[in-house]
Amino acid sequence: MLSAWLERIRDFRNRKVADPAFRRWAAGFALTRPVARRQAKALFDLTAGFVYSQILAACVRVDLFEILAGQPLDLATLSKRISLPLDGAERLLKAAAALELIEARRGGLYALGPLGAALVGNTGVKAMIVHHDILYADLRDPLKLLAGTGGSRLQQYWAYAGAGQGAVAEPRHHVDYTTLMSASQAFVTAEILDAYRVSQHRQLLDIGGGDGAFLIAAGQAAPDLQLTLFDLPPVAAQARQRILAAGLAGRAKAFGGSFFDDELPQGADLVTLNRVLHDHDDAAALAILWAARHAIAADGTLLIAEPMAGTPGALASGDAYFGFYLLAMGQGRPRTVDEIAAMLRQAGFDRIKPVATNTPLIARILTARPAAL
Repeated sequence: MLSAWLERIRDFRNRKVADPAFRRWAAGFALTRPVARRQAKALFDLTAGFVYSQILAACVRVDLFEILAGQPLDLATLSKRISLPLDGAERLLKAAAALELIEARRGGLYALGPLGAALVGNTGVKAMIVHHDILYADLRDPLKLLAGTGGSRLQQYWAYAGAGQGAVAEPRHHVDYTTLMSASQAFVTAEILDAYRVSQHRQLLDIGGGDGAFLIAAGQAAPDLQLTLFDLPPVAAQARQRILAAGLAGRAKAFGGSFFDDELPQGADLVTLNRVLHDHDDAAALAILWAARHAIAADGTLLIAEPMAGTPGALASGDAYFGFYLLAMGQGRPRTVDEIAAMLRQAGFDRIKPVATNTPLIARILTARPAAL
């Protein structure tokens, strides 16, 4: 919380910035001009954010970054490769260059820019960019969404969302969202495995583990680790196929069920909740933690990994992005470290510790140990 004197200073600042005459003066005065320009740019970027996102989506849809990964190309060649007329291709390329997705080179060539280069081969981020079409449809009228009278496409996409505890949708509805989760899992998995040594444990239980992307990566990182996954029956069926294809069937099992209605596999000394809690409202999230508490070995560790609200340097990703994404999804909310810690204590855990990750914007980690019952 801000101290009283700091709040007064900020109130004074806001009164000045709200005054058009002061803004004009600040833009013209040499010492305040850089600040005024930064603020103007920040406000413009917020205003133009949807346009920027659609330029990015267009680049992804025409596979521009993969095309330019080989070598710089000229406008005529790119126009043919991305199947756009010359004027349309040129407009897209100039826009992408302005956003540092690509860059203009000598001789009329275009090459990857720093942001576009980071997307080459990054199937998870590109899948989310395309997926955002559904989110934006629900955000068309944000006030209706906030009032609880708008949005439904994202809720329909996430088959389990808004259907109540224990509800299981038709198997065909699980395929798309499980595939998306798997595609976006790679960078979250890297954050976890770089930050936490799973090989120190005997058995891993991954609750809500999807098609097994994290479980398989953990098993490959720890050859002696026994592996167990629990998710809805049609999702667990997909996981069994991936486990078999990865050659891990000898030490990995996938169980289907509901963590609200069915008992979880018992005895694992490492239980993971990977991007699970923030998908659920408080009562459901607490029920999941209680289920984990009853399943975990007495000497076990619970590991929670997900984006969290209040993350320094990534505040917008929590309450802004995930706050509205989960609202459109129909359930869940981003939580701070302190909020999750309080829920952990309520569910019978203690010795709660944060584990530093390389990129907290992608995922932060909390570990906890079971308290004596």
